[in-house]
Amino acid sequence: MGKIIAIANQKGGVGKTTTAINLGGCLGVLEYKTLIVDSDPQANATSGVGLDPSSAGNIYDCIINDAHPDQYIVKTENPNLDILPSHIDLVGAELEMINLPNREHKLKTALDKIKDNYDFIIIDCSPSLGLITVNSLVAADSVMIPVQCEYFALEGLGKLLNTIKIVQGRLNPDLEIEGIVLTMYDTRLRLSNQVVDEVKTHFQELVFDTVIHRNTKLGEAPSYGETIVMHDAASKGSINYLNFAREILQKNNMTKIGNEDKKMKLGNEF
Repeated sequence: MGKIIAIANQKGGVGKTTTAINLGGCLGVLEYKTLIVDSDPQANATSGVGLDPSSAGNIYDCIINDAHPDQYIVKTENPNLDILPSHIDLVGAELEMINLPNREHKLKTALDKIKDNYDFIIIDCSPSLGLITVNSLVAADSVMIPVQCEYFALEGLGKLLNTIKIVQGRLNPDLEIEGIVLTMYDTRLRLSNQVVDEVKTHFQELVFDTVIHRNTKLGEAPSYGETIVMHDAASKGSINYLNFAREILQKNNMTKIGNEDKKMKLGNEF
């Protein structure tokens, strides 16, 4: 059964979509079957993996019309990476869902149908705390929070954590915080180091060790419809996200090297 991770932060421009598509791409390269679910009406994750958001069916029909996700899942150039696309129609979904029964569970109902087909399902949430984001948190096993290494890094984070607590208390008691990932780190700026220190001081073990650096190739890759590992595997961004993917696997005890193999490798080094 796959693990569902929602990537959420109501603050825009913190690297949610960049993290969703590149973490998904790296997990795919590491041979873990991965699905990206684009739950943002802007559909940046959809276009970021080379798909035209207007050319295919999308998540809207799964949420509003109870369509089976298999009808709309699209394969990418990475053989282990699929995507459930989004569309601007999703903007109106929140209004249409108001009077629907179990409105907070619509996305969970859809993803439960395909959860066993993947090792990981990564949900790219919109920059809001609306009903679609609540659906994503209800569907998820855990939530990952990207925080950029900039001045307003912690702004609004309290509201998101409060929303997560409400969802845990009322809708999804099993929801866990996967962790906080620091993005857009610039080694040239003292401010970046200050933000890293501040976030680690406040949240301690919740913060991932891997920090995502600012990288030209990361910004360039979506214009080619490629994940960073397919666009430039040797770039700093690719190395960051591969290390991040490995850290996720280690945290979830999903590495494909068994304990006995690790002991043998250690033994061979002496």
